[in-house]
Order: sequence, then structure tokens, then C-alpha cells
Amino acid sequence: MEPFDTTDRLTRAELARELVDLFDELESHQINEVLAKNVPFDTLEFFSSYADAFGDVEAISGETRKRLPNLLLLGYLLRLLEERLLGDTNNYDA
Repeated sequence: MEPFDTTDRLTRAELARELVDLFDELESHQINEVLAKNVPFDTLEFFSSYADAFGDVEAISGETRKRLPNLLLLGYLLRLLEERLLGDTNNYDA
């Protein structure tokens, strides 16, 4: 993986692609380390509980249902990354 150039401002879509590419290359223990360093445990519990409730309401089942907490966490990590790298998070460009 090539690191992206931080001298040019990335769009949110580009940042999201970079994050997905990065996570795609990580081993499970590395993903767990990223989560442990960036997401409080109570937030992890919240996303798990919320995903269960959302899955129930929307009648989501199977593999998709199992992936809901991960999808929520990925969105949360993307938001953290946006705040840290892009600064102004009120101007959406993606």
C-alpha cells in the first residue's frame, strides 16, 4: 500500500477509500489494536447493541446482520479520521 500525500487536501470520499484500503490489508489483531486505541469500550458496546436493535427493526438477518456492528464502527472511525485530518467537518464534499 502506498501512503497518501497529506500535503494535498483529500475529499471525504478519497479519505474513505484510503481507510477501507488500509483495513483491507490489516490482520485481525491489527484491527483490534486500532479499535482499542481509538474507540472507547462503551462505544463498542453501544454499536453492538444498536446494530442488534437496528437489525431487529429492519428485519436484517444472516451475514449482513453479523456485519452491522463492523459497518457502524467503520463509519465511526472514518468520522474520527475526518475530524483529525480534515479539521472542518461541517463542510461535506463527498
